[in-house]
Amino acid sequence: MEQAKPWFRSRTIWASLVTVLAALGALFGIKIGAAEQAVLTETILQTVTAIGAIVAIVGRVVAKSRIG
Repeated sequence: MEQAKPWFRSRTIWASLVTVLAALGALFGIKIGAAEQAVLTETILQTVTAIGAIVAIVGRVVAKSRIG
């Protein structure tokens, strides 16, 4: 692993969080299967990526100096 990436772009982090939420949901009678967990993880990761892109675009638009 030569390149670093932010924690919020890590599939492992999001999959772990979804697993924890699925386990907590099971305590309250909400069943989330492995397939649904995988889809939820992918959806969250894509959403985070899209939000990051929007923030980058907005940041560039409102920037005070130009790119050299």
